[in-house]
Amino acid sequence: MTDRIIIDADGLILGRLASVVASRLLNGETIAIINAERATVSGAKTTTFREYKEQMDKGSTEHGPYFPTRPDRILKRTVRGMLPYKRMRGRDAMARLRVYMGTPAEFSGLKADTVPEASVTRLGTIKYSTLGELNAKLGG
Repeated sequence: MTDRIIIDADGLILGRLASVVASRLLNGETIAIINAERATVSGAKTTTFREYKEQMDKGSTEHGPYFPTRPDRILKRTVRGMLPYKRMRGRDAMARLRVYMGTPAEFSGLKADTVPEASVTRLGTIKYSTLGELNAKLGG
């Protein structure tokens, strides 16, 4: 296995985590994110659900845009939005990213890093929900 950085998304804010991961990917690092369903989305639960539901309802099933409902796919899509994914540099960066729900057996004995600047304790509010809760409401 290559030198892969393992990040535990438990208790981390989705947008802040995605921006840090995107910049690290562009610097050439290989990253695996575990426990994607425990990443948090800041804001009121009703507002967050409504905004994600609007994203899902856009377009049609034939022509898209296709928006994910699974927590690992939502996190990966959020990182993709912060990369130049239509250029070779962004495609290479996305190829170095892996996102998992839970902790896979291959990472169970390894120590996972965290991103302190993305910690949920920085919010100062109780208005947030996890990607797992969002997934349950979206019907994924």
